[in-house]
Formats: sequence, structure tokens, C-alpha cells
Amino acid sequence: MLRKHELRLMARVARMYYLDGVKQSEIAARLAISQASVSRLIKQSRDEGIVKITVSAPQRAYLELEDRLRDAFGVGEVVVAHCEEDREAQILEAIGEAAAHYLETTMRDDEVVGVSSWSQSILRMVDHLHFLKGTSARKVIQTLGGMGDPVVQEHATHLTTRLATILGAEPVLLPVPGLVGSKEARILLVGDPFVRSALETFREITLAFVGIGSLTPSEMLAKSGNVFTAAELDRLREQGAVGDFSLRFFAHDGSPVVTPLDERVIGMTTDELARVPRVVALAGGDRKVAAIQGALRSGLLGVLVTDAFTGEKLLATAEPTAPRRRRQSSARSPSPASDG
Repeated sequence: MLRKHELRLMARVARMYYLDGVKQSEIAARLAISQASVSRLIKQSRDEGIVKITVSAPQRAYLELEDRLRDAFGVGEVVVAHCEEDREAQILEAIGEAAAHYLETTMRDDEVVGVSSWSQSILRMVDHLHFLKGTSARKVIQTLGGMGDPVVQEHATHLTTRLATILGAEPVLLPVPGLVGSKEARILLVGDPFVRSALETFREITLAFVGIGSLTPSEMLAKSGNVFTAAELDRLREQGAVGDFSLRFFAHDGSPVVTPLDERVIGMTTDELARVPRVVALAGGDRKVAAIQGALRSGLLGVLVTDAFTGEKLLATAEPTAPRRRRQSSARSPSPASDG
């Protein structure tokens, strides 16, 4: 076939496919050529520059920044939310709204959702959720005990049950403190049959939402009694900790920082979180940057929801290192998150 005729046929096929919306099988029938030829001509039309595809990002969308973050940290998906001001309250609101949309558009029928019980960003996500039509989760599981004083424990229960109601699921509560005073107290509490039964449901989780905690807790979190003492946090810093998933600490390179403090936490472990097929982390703000970088390098996250201000800082303030490979397992189970 002469070159000019081949180019004409490419253009003809491309117009039918891209502009007129004609299926490849119908193009093949109309032009009396094979469907394989149609597919080849469509590809060639792009290679030859006959078809030039452009995607115009709408205002307040950060597709390029999302691509840069995915490439730099090796995470599967990044959702960057628009935020008018670089302030924690506004950032939490923006992240919560973006995470709610992500959940509404990606949740599968019969999903088992794990949720950190004390995360301001996850609470904002729940506030922005709408009741889903045609899709419902099977369970919503509280992955970290209610933390601190009774008011905080009530908050954890409310978050879990509210999310379960919206998703049409059964709530599974963890009716114990997330942080206890000693290893012995933890052993006693997890020995309760009801608590043990709740902990065993962690292996069922298919989708976990976690916050990323920093070693500098928010004022609200500090008042709740949800944190270790200043001296204990100083020791964690000395051991290289930069952040945590529900009081399970990690270093700048994403590796776990294991200490005896783990024996006082009642909630999901890092190993359990690693077995969850899909882990979504919500975090943003100045005091979270180092913690988010470490979390991204841990290999535990499949999705990060953050804001544009934080996204730029994540790229600007540190040389990303190769992330640890995301561990996959047929077993199901996650670890919680303390989002200050």
C-alpha cells in the first residue's frame, strides 16, 4: 500500500474511533478490514502524530504532582486534595473530603473495612461520606482501642458505628483502651473473650484506613491521654522514630521501630497491617511531613491521600529513597493509626 493511502486509512479509522465513537468491530465491518487491522491502525495513528491526545487538568486538580509523588515514593496511588490555606484545620477538611470520594468510588460490595479509631482526618472523611447506593460493606472493624479518657473512647465508638451505618455494614468494636499502663494490663484485657473475638476479625479486613501520626501530637490528641509521655517519646526519637500507624512506630526509611512500648498497645500490629490487600493513609500538614515520608517508604501503603501544600513539601524536603516492597498475603489483617 502506498504511504499516502495508508496514512489516509489511519486518519479515516481514527476519526471513526475517536470522534464518532464507533466500536472497532463496527469499523472493521464498515471498511471491510479485520479488527486486528483496525487496532493496529489506531495505534499507528498515535505513533504517526495523526492523533494527538491531550488531557487538560481541571482547576484545583494536581495530576502532575500526584504523578511525581507516585514516582518518587513508589506508592500505587496518590490523591492530592486542593486546600485554600496551609493550616491544619483546612488541610484536615480537604483530605477528609477527598478520602470520602475515594471510598465512595472504590469500595467493593462485601468489603471488610478497618478503621483507626482516633484519627481526625478519618473523622472528617466519615463526616463527608454519603450513603452508598447498590454497594454495601460487610463489616467495619475498629482497629485500635478507644484511647485515653471516656470522652475519647466514646468518639472511637461513634466513628466506627457511624461509618458502619453509612456503608450498610456490621460494626465490630474494640471496647478497650488503645494504650494501657503496662504489659500485664494488656495481657489481662486481651484475654477477655469479647476483645479476643474482635482482634481475630483483623484477618478479614480487605480495606484499611489509617492516619499517620507524628512524634509531635496535636493539642487535642495530647489532651486525650492518647500519647506516651514526653520522656518515652524522646526515647523513641533517639531510636530513630519519625511517626506511627496507631502507635506502631517507624523510622525515616520506613523500617519498624520496635520497643517494649508495643506491649502496651491494644490494636493492629505492623505485621497485621502488611497483610491487608489495600491500605489507605490520610495525612497532611507541616508536622506530618517527615512521618509521611517514612510511611511512604515502609511498603505498607497502597494509597496516600494528602493536600497540595504537603505534597510539595514531601518532594522538596528529602531525597526519596527506594520504598520497601509492599508485602502481599492471602491472609487479611491490618494495623491502626494514631493521627494526631
